[in-house]
Amino acid sequence: MSGVSGERIQTPYLADEDDFEVTLRPRRLEEFVGQLQLKEQLSVAIEAANARGEALDHVLLAGPPGLGKTSLAQIIAAELGVSFIHTAGPALERKGDIASFLSSLEPRSVFFVDEIHRLPRALEETFYPAMEDQRLPITVGQGAGARVVTLELPPFTLVGATTRSGLLTTPLRDRFGIQARLDPYTHEELAAIVARAARILDVELDDGGAMAIASRSRGTPRVANRLLKRARDYAEVRGDGRVSADTAYAALALLEVDALGLDRLDREILRVICVKFAGGPVGLSTLSVAVGEERDTIEDVYEPYLLQLGMIKRTPRGRAATHHAYEHLGLDLPDVSAALF
Repeated sequence: MSGVSGERIQTPYLADEDDFEVTLRPRRLEEFVGQLQLKEQLSVAIEAANARGEALDHVLLAGPPGLGKTSLAQIIAAELGVSFIHTAGPALERKGDIASFLSSLEPRSVFFVDEIHRLPRALEETFYPAMEDQRLPITVGQGAGARVVTLELPPFTLVGATTRSGLLTTPLRDRFGIQARLDPYTHEELAAIVARAARILDVELDDGGAMAIASRSRGTPRVANRLLKRARDYAEVRGDGRVSADTAYAALALLEVDALGLDRLDREILRVICVKFAGGPVGLSTLSVAVGEERDTIEDVYEPYLLQLGMIKRTPRGRAATHHAYEHLGLDLPDVSAALF
């Protein structure tokens, strides 16, 4: 697989990941907090597939970054007791890249493609016969002497993860038998995740500290675990080692994370729209230049949470701030923006 970025993992964990992240990842469905309806659906499907000795139907997991799509893919492999192969859409540049993965799969393997919406359109058709019929047509030779050889593939499960399901073509999306969207987590669910991580890391954490971190984690486990690490550091350096509510709030203040979980760049995005562009609307490209951040990062990482909080809204002419943004920043609503609300 020269030139292809991917890993063949015989256990359901990625060998090249940071040990901290691997340690905190849930290993079984019963350890995975939240997403109750999805877990129930997967549990039934996995149990049925195991009972029949078949590969699980193909799975599409959609949702914002950090909600556990990769963890669920690894858990699926663990529950099935099969190997886990991992790559990403941007790493698949040629049909030969896909062929090299698919031709080496073992029966019932889980083939995980992260950011599958970034898979080049020209390569999607390579997946169609593989997903439906376990066959892989390969063109051998060039010109008049070219011929098509069909490789028989073992039954396998393609698990695709995407943060932007709207960019998937209908033919590809329809080939996934199990389609699910992961939702943001509640404060209570995030507090349970933080408490579990603290036990694994041997961090002394009380209920107040767990809820303080959870309430500012943007509904995202990845953010919650990151904030726990920083709170642990703060407690060890400037406290008694215990992460209480006061210690957590002090650590989060040092990180410039406010009561709604907004960080410095979140507030800068809001301030630019409210102050420099009088509430908007402002185009995404212009906003990107104004805050010095890539437009994809703004659209995929920052904007979803600001939309969820009702701080900004999308209009045909760009992004506009709502009165909630002005209130949160402590700014007066300008008269020229009144018509927007």
